[in-house]
Amino acid sequence: MSREVASSTTVAEYDNRTAFAEELVELARTDERIVAVCNDSVGSSNLGAFKSEFPDRLINVGIAEQNMVGVGAGLASAGYIPFVCAAGPFLTGRALEQVKADVAYSQHNVILCGMSPGMAYGELGPTHHSVEDLSWLRALPGLDIVVPADRHQTRLAVRQAVENPRPTYIRVGRFKVPDVSSDSSGLERGTFQTVRDGSDVTLIGTGTTVSRALEAADALAESGLSVRVLNAAYLAPLDIDAITAAAGQTRAIVTAEEANVAGGLGAAVASVVSQLPAGSRPPVRILGLSEFAPTGNTAWLLDHFGLTAAHIRDAAEDALSDG
Repeated sequence: MSREVASSTTVAEYDNRTAFAEELVELARTDERIVAVCNDSVGSSNLGAFKSEFPDRLINVGIAEQNMVGVGAGLASAGYIPFVCAAGPFLTGRALEQVKADVAYSQHNVILCGMSPGMAYGELGPTHHSVEDLSWLRALPGLDIVVPADRHQTRLAVRQAVENPRPTYIRVGRFKVPDVSSDSSGLERGTFQTVRDGSDVTLIGTGTTVSRALEAADALAESGLSVRVLNAAYLAPLDIDAITAAAGQTRAIVTAEEANVAGGLGAAVASVVSQLPAGSRPPVRILGLSEFAPTGNTAWLLDHFGLTAAHIRDAAEDALSDG
């Protein structure tokens, strides 16, 4: 049974949609190419301020996600930088064909913003959970996938999308998380960030699970273990070098994601490790979902699926016992 990981301090937490909205408005003031497209989701996509300041640059297509992505592709082909915003499950599920054909295959510089991803809409149930998005989209060549871990990385992801527009999917979190980086720490395309270095075990988190991996690292350190924590902010392009280094320099790897494990972060890491030479493949434990989530608030659901600091710590101890 998993044990609790105690915390003696209260840490401030933030909704990444706020950082997203603030950065988008700030950049739009000096770049008229920036437009927003949404599916009757001005409120849930936090586009109210953008609409007030740039009413002629917000296109609300109504509940028509396939059309929404097509409109975004058309705007991109005309030289605009469209931020196409919708709840994660509807953007990636209903419009997957358009994401494939109009964005990834056609290489239109559309910024797809999956709002409130993972299980952020907890009480609304499986229809509103976006836990398959990483698996679906990782199968599409030519599409960047960015999962910011906090408000700073969310701002950087938006800024990079404007400075170097390319077909991109950004997971814009709703569930409040603490800061794990700073605005000056950088966000490099296709690179994991090392938020803590260590030599015994590597914990790899993405989005909401990065802060929980850091809590687990603190608990493991109390047992005398040296723990590396990687923030997988980019799932595509994938940081194969960071995974290979972790496999060679630590004795075990644990991944944790607020997503289905079939094709997500854990599957990506396991695929890299499985192709390493014999003797260079440490034990890997993959934490995440493998079934439809029940109805419940987000914090409860993360605990229900073993995405707590305590579960991450226990998985690390278990993997080390096999190493």
